[in-house]
Amino acid sequence: MTTSAFAGSGRHSAYTGRVTNWPMVALSVALVVPLVALSAMTAAGRSELVLLLLLIVVGVLLEVLTGSSVRTAAGPHGVTVRFGVLGWPRCTYRIAQIAHAEVINLKAWSVVYGFWWTPRRTCCTLRSGPTLRLTLHSGRTVTVTVPDAPAAVTVIRDAAGH
Repeated sequence: MTTSAFAGSGRHSAYTGRVTNWPMVALSVALVVPLVALSAMTAAGRSELVLLLLLIVVGVLLEVLTGSSVRTAAGPHGVTVRFGVLGWPRCTYRIAQIAHAEVINLKAWSVVYGFWWTPRRTCCTLRSGPTLRLTLHSGRTVTVTVPDAPAAVTVIRDAAGH
């Protein structure tokens, strides 16, 4: 995580941070093992078992590539969120789109792990605790797990001139 010094007129601050959640990836893999064992016992043929194992390996690989981390950058141009090892999916919100930025305390029982999109909400969350929430002028809310939510909010407000 980096945050530049808050300087005077004509200078801008930037925030970058990355949150990982390898324990959740490990838990997912551990939960797949019994699924594979049960499927192996009920599989009628070898080809069905190979197909099932291939689907499971692809699923775990996709989770590792897209669901293991959230990288966030905020500055004078807006906020960019990149998910996973490959940085995909990626969402960019220009400063002009952001109506309000705040820190919320995301409770453990309300965390929707991963990348979720609905018509009114986007969530990029990997853990509970202090979290960045953006409210866009369109009414959409964007919730993002970041290592230092207050620093991210300060940079966004500074860039927006609030």
